Amino acid sequence: MVTGGREAPSMYPVESEEDLLAVRHAVRAATIRAGFGIVDQTRVVTAASELARNAYIHGGGGTLTIEHPAVADKTGLRLVVRDKGPGIADLETALTDGYTTGAGLGHGLGGARRLMDEFEVDSTEGRGTTVVATRWASR
Repeated sequence: MVTGGREAPSMYPVESEEDLLAVRHAVRAATIRAGFGIVDQTRVVTAASELARNAYIHGGGGTLTIEHPAVADKTGLRLVVRDKGPGIADLETALTDGYTTGAGLGHGLGGARRLMDEFEVDSTEGRGTTVVATRWASR
């Protein structure tokens, strides 16, 4: 859906393994429509995959919203991932390379942050976590 010349935000559930696959496909399609090159497509899809997987595994599920920001002559994609989990007790440590609470490699949050141009985390113990990550298209 397009509103005012821009695509409207779309929201996807992150409640199952199938949802993780659907999120990757939706984000890939959005990067193509936004005019991202293949390298930036891969960066955004990888970040989305990491963030959605974290919401599913560590956050008890949630949502991923794809937004389409435009500022002056820049367009991009913004991923907003919300979960309903326990929150992140020590955010600084969680963003450190190699840190993991599971069987992963520990590149999730920190890796996603490096792949995007802007990255914010709002997490409060007992209230869940929201990550907002934006990548601008280079045109």
